[in-house]
Amino acid sequence: MALLHRSTPRTGGDRPVSRETSAPWPGLATTVLGAAIAWAVHWVVPAVPWLTASVVLGIAAAHLPRIRTFVRGAARPGLSLAGRRLMRIGIVLLGLGLGLDQVMGLGWATVAMVVAVVAATFLGTLWLGRRLGLRGDQPLLIATGYSICGASAIGAVSEVSGSDEEDVAASVALVTLCGTLAIAVLPLLQGPLGLTDPEFGRWVGASVHDVGQVVATAQTAGPDALGDAVLVKLMRVALLAPLVAAVAFSVRARRRGVRTASGRRPTPVPLFVAGFLAAAALRATGVIPDAALEWAHAAQEALLAAALFGLGSAVHLPTLARTGGRAAVLGLSSWVVVAGVSYAGVLLTM
Repeated sequence: MALLHRSTPRTGGDRPVSRETSAPWPGLATTVLGAAIAWAVHWVVPAVPWLTASVVLGIAAAHLPRIRTFVRGAARPGLSLAGRRLMRIGIVLLGLGLGLDQVMGLGWATVAMVVAVVAATFLGTLWLGRRLGLRGDQPLLIATGYSICGASAIGAVSEVSGSDEEDVAASVALVTLCGTLAIAVLPLLQGPLGLTDPEFGRWVGASVHDVGQVVATAQTAGPDALGDAVLVKLMRVALLAPLVAAVAFSVRARRRGVRTASGRRPTPVPLFVAGFLAAAALRATGVIPDAALEWAHAAQEALLAAALFGLGSAVHLPTLARTGGRAAVLGLSSWVVVAGVSYAGVLLTM
């Protein structure tokens, strides 16, 4: 899949892709259409998050007869561009939703709990993924997605690790699947586990992957659960920047003197991560009007939806099936770890 980033002609599907068909516009237009259809699905069925629908539709587009030839051929450059560039812009805007003052209001015990959950999930998933022999950067990407914020975190880390597009797409598909299952499974466990609404909200915020999935899961227990879930989730999102910076530092140390495909050496802190931190700092000043924050949130959702459609369209199910058993074991194991550690953390801190 790395060949998709080259400017030289290549063979895609049953026929070659010429220089004339390598323009990004067909693919970019396709991402806009795909994101719009995903929004319509979410509007009709609110329980299905917009971002989840985008990934699923992207995967479907890559395998439907007739459409798949276009997706793998003329649309591929634009779809790949959307998966990279739009993801970066969306992550920067994600920082505007980070209410640092509200997050710190939950207390240092909760902050310590979230850090422990993220560390245990990331390190445990990374170790198990390597022991299972998953290909390429899949262990790193899956560990990031489960421990931080799902597909957005996978996209951020893949930017600095130079991960293969197919590894990124497969990891996004897995973390999206488990996050979607959480929407149905976790509310059923609130009663048996004896969790109050605020406790359930914090458990959801600490264990569910994507922000949209957190909202969809926590809202089943009411506004108290939803409020705490979102704040705890924002704590996890705040850890995205140091994690990406650590990965960038590791890549830089591993590839001293080696340039990336764009001809530049890996930077210690990627520009979009700096933008994420700057956006969070700007939000903390309180100078941005609420209306502007609402528009920024809408733009962030739209950009991430388009990017995830592009990433989903890179999934090749036959290839995914060859490592599907091992990837499923890793995904389910990581899910158990993040749910178990976060449940213990909630009981200890409330």
